[in-house]
Amino acid sequence: MKAQVLHRAGTPFSLENIPDPKPGPGEAVAKVLACGAGLTIHHLRAGRGTAEFPIVIGHEITGEIVEVGKSDGFDGGLKVGDPVTAYFYLIDGEDKWTRAGRDPISTVNRGYVGRQVNGGYAEYIKLPEGLDYKGKPADVGVIADAIATPYKVLSRARVTPMDTVAVFGAGGGVGIHQVMMAKWANARVIAVDVMADKLKVCQDLGADMIVDASNDSVVEEIMELTGGAGVDVAIDYVSTQGTQEQAVASLGIGGRFVTLGGAGQPFMAPAPQMLAKELELMGSRYCSHQQVIESLELCARGDVWPLVTETYKLEEVETVHARLDQGLITGRAAIVMD
Repeated sequence: MKAQVLHRAGTPFSLENIPDPKPGPGEAVAKVLACGAGLTIHHLRAGRGTAEFPIVIGHEITGEIVEVGKSDGFDGGLKVGDPVTAYFYLIDGEDKWTRAGRDPISTVNRGYVGRQVNGGYAEYIKLPEGLDYKGKPADVGVIADAIATPYKVLSRARVTPMDTVAVFGAGGGVGIHQVMMAKWANARVIAVDVMADKLKVCQDLGADMIVDASNDSVVEEIMELTGGAGVDVAIDYVSTQGTQEQAVASLGIGGRFVTLGGAGQPFMAPAPQMLAKELELMGSRYCSHQQVIESLELCARGDVWPLVTETYKLEEVETVHARLDQGLITGRAAIVMD
């Protein structure tokens, strides 16, 4: 089969013919129809993450089962022809965190799809009926990340219909879906980004207010938009020192700050404000297996739908990553197989 192989970080992909995978007991092989191309895999390609090189990256897949190994009692009932997606984490067993539905911080996590094993080789999640996975494979493939990640944030930050939510990096691949999901949760949403065209898309998706972060008055504008009260929840998909400090400063009484951006820089949070307002600062990592299933079901019943704005052939992955590196993609890009 053809695959784009990454031999080490910071180098171009290599389009190669590699052996077709064979399923062992309790395993299945899926033909990949499409794979999302987001910042998680771009960070790895750029050297901002560890992997077992050489590796076939990518984890936001739409696939169809083409072969099933002998059952050992844990095959999940998969059969040839079943549409599936993959779960990002490689959970081996269970601990108190998996039992509590907090898979991302599990101590039995042995790595990631597309980092420790070739992309798409993972525990498969069967797609619910109602998803047009053949007609829209790119859209369906990104649900497991672009929708599921912000869906998890809603519960992590306890977002309610009475809340005002500010999304920093709102025009990015996951940020724009956080705007969408916060509106689905009936919150009032402020989209914060540096690019005017991305802010326009956020408005089209339901953002109640926008803030152009290319100037130095982000906190002041948010305070003005909220009548001086500040926001209830600030979600940062950029996570530079500047955006995190702005997000915390924009919180009102009882405010909750969530960081999950790729920059991951340290920042200063003022203790007097944390005490006076009883602020909460937290991180959020991906989501649980169950939250992926629920996100797929939300899309299947038509509540929300991911925004895929660019699709490419397998041979064009360098173009995708060049655009990701420049921050030019609004929403999600995906690779669609021939």
